[in-house]
Amino acid sequence: MVSLRQLRYLEALARTRHFGQAAKECAVSQPALSMQIKELEDELRLNLVERRKSGIGLTDKGKEVASRARTILASVQDLVDYAKGQEGVLTGILKLGAIPSIAPYLLPAALPALQQRFPGLSLQLRETVTETLVRELVCGDLDVILVALPIDDPDVETHFLFDDPFILAIQATPDNADLDSATQDMLAGDRLLLLEEGHCLRDQALSYCQLMKPDVRESFGASSLATIVQMVANGYGITLLPEMATSIEVHRSDGIRLLRFSPPEPKREIGLAWRKSSPRKSEFMQLGALLRHGVAPKTASARPRR
Repeated sequence: MVSLRQLRYLEALARTRHFGQAAKECAVSQPALSMQIKELEDELRLNLVERRKSGIGLTDKGKEVASRARTILASVQDLVDYAKGQEGVLTGILKLGAIPSIAPYLLPAALPALQQRFPGLSLQLRETVTETLVRELVCGDLDVILVALPIDDPDVETHFLFDDPFILAIQATPDNADLDSATQDMLAGDRLLLLEEGHCLRDQALSYCQLMKPDVRESFGASSLATIVQMVANGYGITLLPEMATSIEVHRSDGIRLLRFSPPEPKREIGLAWRKSSPRKSEFMQLGALLRHGVAPKTASARPRR
C-alpha cells in the first residue's frame, strides 16, 4: 500500500534531486528515505528515479508520480486545515510565507496585532523568494503567502491588499538639495542598483525602467536592500525602493535623499495567495484585512487599485 510518507519522500527528492538533502529535509536518515523510495517503486511497479554518477534524476513516470504526489499531499493538508478550522477562526498553526522585500518591513508591526486579535494562533514564518514560496504553497508546505502580485499559477488564488509605490533613492549631495521629485530621465543617468536575480522586486523595477527607457539591460545585483541603500549613500548608484522599506532602511543611513515620482507612480501590488482548494479562504481574508487596515497605512499606500 502506498503511504503518505513515501509520497512526501518522493516529493522532496523530486524537488532537491539529492538523496541526502531530501533525507535532511524529511528528518530521516538517507538509507531510510532510499528504502521507502524503493518500496514505492516496487508497489507501483515503476522505475521512478534514475541513479547516475553525476547525480539523480526522475524518469518521465517518476515526474508524473511526483506531480500527483504534490496534489495528494496538498489535499491532505487541506483536509487537516478543514478539521482545524472547526475549532475557530485563525487558531492553531498557520504557515505563512513572505518575500524578503516585504517580511521585515510589514510583519513586525503586524504580528502584535495578529496575536492580540487571534490569541490561539501559532504563526510559523518562512521567508524566501516568490518562486520557492509558490512551489511550497502548492505542495502544502505553506498555508498562505504574502507576495507581490501577480502570481501565475492555476492552483493559486490571490487577494490584492494594497499598492506599494517605488521611491527613487539617490545620494544626498549639495547639487541635489533643491530636488523635490523624481523624473523618469533620472533612471538613465546613473548606475541602477537592484536586488540579485530571483527577487521579484528586481523584475518589477526593471520592468518599469524598460518601459521608460528600452535600452536598460544590466544592473548591479545585491542580496539585501540594506546593502543597496549603503551603496547609494556612498555614491555607487541609485535605486528604486519600495515605500514600505524606506522608514527602516533610510533611517540607518544619513546619506540618502528620497524622491517621489509624479503620478502615475511606479508601484508594486502587495497581496496574499493560497491554494484554491484550501478551506481557509475566509481566515486568509481576515488576515488580509488586518494587514491592509491595521498595518499598511503606516508603511505603504493602502489605496484601491486604479
